[in-house]
Amino acid sequence: MKVRQAIVMVGGKGTRLLPLTENRPKPILPVADRPCIWYLLRSLARAGIEEVILACGYKPGAMEMLGDGSDLGIRIIYSYEDEPLGTAGAMKLAESRLDDVFVAANGDVFADIDVKAEIETHLSTKADITIALTPVENPCEFGIARVDDELRITEFKEKPREEEVFSNLINAGVYVLNKDVLSRVPENSFFDFSKDLVPLFMGDGGRVQGYQLNGIWMDVGRPHDLLGANLSVADNEMRGWSDEQKESNRVSGPFYVGPGSSVRDSDCRSAVVLHGSKVTGSKLQNVLVMKNCVVEEADLRNTILGEGCVVRKGARITDAVLADGTVVRKGEEIHGGRAVRSLLGALLLGAGPLLLDGDPVGVLVALDGLLP
Repeated sequence: MKVRQAIVMVGGKGTRLLPLTENRPKPILPVADRPCIWYLLRSLARAGIEEVILACGYKPGAMEMLGDGSDLGIRIIYSYEDEPLGTAGAMKLAESRLDDVFVAANGDVFADIDVKAEIETHLSTKADITIALTPVENPCEFGIARVDDELRITEFKEKPREEEVFSNLINAGVYVLNKDVLSRVPENSFFDFSKDLVPLFMGDGGRVQGYQLNGIWMDVGRPHDLLGANLSVADNEMRGWSDEQKESNRVSGPFYVGPGSSVRDSDCRSAVVLHGSKVTGSKLQNVLVMKNCVVEEADLRNTILGEGCVVRKGARITDAVLADGTVVRKGEEIHGGRAVRSLLGALLLGAGPLLLDGDPVGVLVALDGLLP
C-alpha cells in the first residue's frame, strides 16, 4: 500500500521564541537559510509523500512563503483554522481530504528523518496509530511512552512531573495513522492528539505502535534550540571546507555563511550567518545572525540577532535575542536580563517605540545561557 499524503500542524504561536515569532510563525524560522519546516517537508518527500496539507493557524499568510511545494516534488495545500482546534482538531477539520492512511506531523520541530521506515512499521504491524519516538535527557517537557519488546506503546503520559517519569522515550510529533481514528475526535472542538486522542484510543484497546526514529530530530521550542538546529546543519555544511579555508577565516566549531553574506577578519566559534548579512572584525561565539544584519567590530556570545539588526563598533552582546530591526549603539553592552527589564518594561507600560540616538530598538529576551 502506498501512503501518499501528510498533514502538518503549523498553528502554534511559538511564544517561548518571542520576539522572533512576533513577525513570523515558528515553523518558518530559519535553519541555514531555509525555513525550519522545509527539512521535515523534504523528509516527507523522500518517503514518497506527494501531497502535504498545512493546517495553518497563527499568521497563516506568512506560511505561504513555502510556495506550492514543487521545489521538493510535492503539492502543498493550505488549510486555515478560524480558531485554534488543537492538533487532532486540525486533522478533523481536514478529514474529508484525507486518505485512509496518512502521515501527520507537528511542524514546529526540526526534523531530517526517515519517514518511510515509520510508514513501513505502521503497515507491517497493522497499527491504528504509529508514533515516532526518540530518547531525550529531560522527558518532562514532552509526552513519554512505555513500550513492550515489539515497541508497541503500552502506556503514554503527556508532560509528566519528575516523579512520574517512567521512560526517556518521548513523542517526536511524527505519526502515521488510519483515518478512521478521527471518528473519536469531536467536530469543531479543541482536541489535542497526544493529550486527548491517544489516551482515549488506547483506553479502548486500539493498537498504538512506537517507532524509534532515525535521523536528526530537535525540538525548537526555545531560542537555544533554534541555535542548536542551525549549528547542527552548519556542522554538515562545514564538512566540505578545507583546513586552509577554516584557518583563513579563523573558524572553529560549526560555521555557516549564507549566499550574499560575508564574514571578514573575524573570530568565529560556532556561528551561523544567514544570507545578506555582513560581519566585519567581530568575535562570534555560539551565535545566529539572521538575514540582512550588519555587525561591525563587535563581540557576540550566546546570542541570536533577528532580521535586519545593526550592531555597531565596540558593542558587546551576551545571552540575548534581538528582535528584527534592533540597532545596538557603538560601545553599548547588553547582558541578557538587565536589558530585558529596561526595554521590555517600557513597552509593556505603553511608552511606545524605543529610540536610542534616533534609532529604533527592538525587544530583547534573556536566554538564561543560550548554550553551555
